[in-house]
Amino acid sequence: MPRTTPDSPERFAPIFAGSDLRAPKVVAVYGANGSGKSTVLKALAMLVWFVKDSFQNTAPGIPFQRFNDEWSANRPVRLAIEFGYVTVLSEKAVAKAAEGHAVPQGVYRYELELGTKDGIVQTVNKEVLRQKRDGRGKWRRVFERNAGNKLLGSNVFPLSGYAKIIDKIRDNASVVATLALFEHEPSQVLVSAASGILGNILISKTNPSDSDVFRYLADNPSVVSELNRELQRIDVGIQNMGIIHTPNGPAPVFKHEGLFKDMHWNLESHGTQSFIRMVPWLLRSLSRGGTAIIDELDLSIHPLILPEILRWYYDSVRNAHDAQLWMTCHSASLMGDLMKEEIVLCQKDRQGRSEIFALSDVKSIRRNDNLYKKYLGGVYGAVPHIG
Repeated sequence: MPRTTPDSPERFAPIFAGSDLRAPKVVAVYGANGSGKSTVLKALAMLVWFVKDSFQNTAPGIPFQRFNDEWSANRPVRLAIEFGYVTVLSEKAVAKAAEGHAVPQGVYRYELELGTKDGIVQTVNKEVLRQKRDGRGKWRRVFERNAGNKLLGSNVFPLSGYAKIIDKIRDNASVVATLALFEHEPSQVLVSAASGILGNILISKTNPSDSDVFRYLADNPSVVSELNRELQRIDVGIQNMGIIHTPNGPAPVFKHEGLFKDMHWNLESHGTQSFIRMVPWLLRSLSRGGTAIIDELDLSIHPLILPEILRWYYDSVRNAHDAQLWMTCHSASLMGDLMKEEIVLCQKDRQGRSEIFALSDVKSIRRNDNLYKKYLGGVYGAVPHIG
């Protein structure tokens, strides 16, 4: 986000402690059906998976989705992401930063190029991590890996003593995911950082099973207490949710105002069920920091509840760790609660390629513009064409 953007601490957070570079705490991705909204989240989620878990993938190839046309069948897939973090990749530095001590921090850029053959993403052509200390100056190599698994490290990412391990890095797995398994501390620190990004999408939208949600709630009574506070505040008629143990495992029961007996899960509304399935991801990001990636946040949730969820991230007490929410949605009315820097638009061209742009990149948008009205009027694009 440009340094010239007016300061709004409840909406924007520095990407690392003391930085004048800021990022929105909420990013909402809009567009017509099939425009590529979910693809934006998939790209982010797949990068996280590759850094963290790709060594566990025993199947041939890499489960990335390339663009589905003939021209792209043998062209590489390129992805990149920038993020703020400590510049010394050690557990000690991370712990000191978490305690509020001053430690060197900066911006990282992770780049990944994947080789594609006959329409299948198969190998790593290039994997590079660079950093700018304090977010300024030139990019410095942390590590760089080229085709053939030639790997260069750095003082920040030493490779001494890992020569035999480097030979084991498969051409469909990441350097970080591999070395982390062999107690390479910088890699373990990066995997831990990547573990702070959670959500309901990878190759496709993947909601957890009800039994997984129930077990998580049974193991985390503090989350149940927080959920109860939110269920009471949004006034769905639920006075209390409790967890009971059954022969089939833990299960929630609900006490409703005016009802004699508690109600079971399958008697609750689809919207209430969706809210309860989704909230653990949000609460976890808020309690620990990190990023929640939620595809179709507004599905089955009342439009008046959505701004309340956004306010969780704007609350400096509740979001003390500057957690971030990325979401796709269709609820245009939510634009009335968003700033232009928080909105990303997707639209497709005649060849089926998605164009993705931030609303803040559109010229002549004033802060007092009615974003909701102009978006539905087609001023910004990224709306369905009917007829």
